[in-house]
Amino acid sequence: MDSPHGAAVKAEDFGIKGPRGWVVRGIGLDARPGSLIAIEGPSGTGRTCLLLALTGRMKPTEGHAEIGPHRLPRKMAAVRRIAALGHVPGVNDLDQALTVAEQLREGALLQRRYDAPVRALFRPRAERRAAAEARIQAALAAAGLDLGTLPKGERTSVRDLERLEAVRLSVAIALLGSPRLLALDDLDLKLSDTERTEAWALLRSIAAAGTTVLAVCSEAPADAVVLRTGPQDEEGPREGAAEPKGKRTAETPDRKITWGAAAKPAGPDAKPAEPAEPAEPAEPAEPAEPAEPAEPAEPAEEPAAGEPEPTTKPAAGTATDTGSATDADTDRGTDNDDTKGADDALAEAGRA
Repeated sequence: MDSPHGAAVKAEDFGIKGPRGWVVRGIGLDARPGSLIAIEGPSGTGRTCLLLALTGRMKPTEGHAEIGPHRLPRKMAAVRRIAALGHVPGVNDLDQALTVAEQLREGALLQRRYDAPVRALFRPRAERRAAAEARIQAALAAAGLDLGTLPKGERTSVRDLERLEAVRLSVAIALLGSPRLLALDDLDLKLSDTERTEAWALLRSIAAAGTTVLAVCSEAPADAVVLRTGPQDEEGPREGAAEPKGKRTAETPDRKITWGAAAKPAGPDAKPAEPAEPAEPAEPAEPAEPAEPAEPAEPAEEPAAGEPEPTTKPAAGTATDTGSATDADTDRGTDNDDTKGADDALAEAGRA
């Protein structure tokens, strides 16, 4: 299959930031056209985001990259025209309800509809069909997929394909547009050692034909240009290595905000502060209110008048009251409660 010259891939201080912080940061890369580039790292370290950003499908937050003659992030649409995606889960999954032949024809139809010159739409139907069939056969040959080896040939359902066969089919569909950059996600997922070796051999052959290849994997081959995502070595970040998610830098100070952290002082100060609250139990000190016994002086004068009313007044204030004192307190419980709050506030203010 005739392939255009691959696109050089260069990046400098390339970074992507999401709602929860930096996904990858500080990416540096310089790969020549026709290179085999592997984004290596454990799942969840921003591998797919980096792949989508370098193919113009996700906008970077800082830095810049050059894919061929086009500079990101300004020329994202131009990069999408020269970069094709193989299988990227959640982005361009194969339709499990179609047969292999239907999936290929759909890919050829979409390629002609969106990427071919407008004049191609006015060619005779037979000519367009023949051209599409030629492109499909060339793409299948480049992807190493022989339809004759499938259980039902071209009528085999996509859902019945083995993992490596599905990879080859997605590569063939991506090659229908003769891209300058081919990108695949999770290349070695669910592949045996033998199948993984075959998959990398396939990508090497495509790169050798002139197309630059970018593949996400958990373990890169020795002959690939490697971009690593995830934790760094102790000696610091390496050239082309992605900064781990959440790494603290001068721009991202070491700071963690937790709800209520400001309300709880750190250190031994917190312990003394807690005993201060039990000061409320010191309410028993309220018996000091009976210091009002000074009032009994008034009741002393009233008994001289010989009237029975004084007996109620002393019961409210004196410590020598009998059962009548408790009855009076319960009758005036509301008033005592009202004054108690004010007294407590004053007592607290005094202790402060």
